[in-house]
Amino acid sequence: MPCDPDADSLINVDGLYSYAMVLTRNRAQAEDLVQETYVRAIRALGSLRTGSNLNAWLFTILRNVWLNQVRKRRFGPQFVEIADCHGIAGAIGQPSQDAHDIYVNKMETVRLQGAIQKLPIELREIIILREYEELSYREIASVLGCPAGTVMSRLARARKKLRTVLSETMEQTNRT
Repeated sequence: MPCDPDADSLINVDGLYSYAMVLTRNRAQAEDLVQETYVRAIRALGSLRTGSNLNAWLFTILRNVWLNQVRKRRFGPQFVEIADCHGIAGAIGQPSQDAHDIYVNKMETVRLQGAIQKLPIELREIIILREYEELSYREIASVLGCPAGTVMSRLARARKKLRTVLSETMEQTNRT
């Protein structure tokens, strides 16, 4: 039965763009990828079943479009930092914080994003989809085309590797 998305359906454009930036590492390519995702989604909207997770479906389309583009180019994928792809929400300061707190939070965010960039793509994808986009294990498994158990084990490896990278970064900072 086709899905009829209503006004309450949240389509996270910033999330799709963030994920596209993680995959492409290029603003123009990320924008094109999101646009192509919506073009394909509009064409296939009639095949979306009632009750389906629209965001997970869009992430799956985006990833498949990207994989097809990578295959066509026959080059290794190029990736961009995720620092500038969190939309307006990341740019709004909280009035209850003083300047020092805002600075510390910004530095922690920069450090975390740098550490995420050091992860291999399969671990980076898992972290972004789970921690930033808050997709469930099942939804991530659907996006990546792998079993939920694989998602859980990759997420555990990604978190462990991220802790290691962050620890190394902190040690380097403390030495200087």
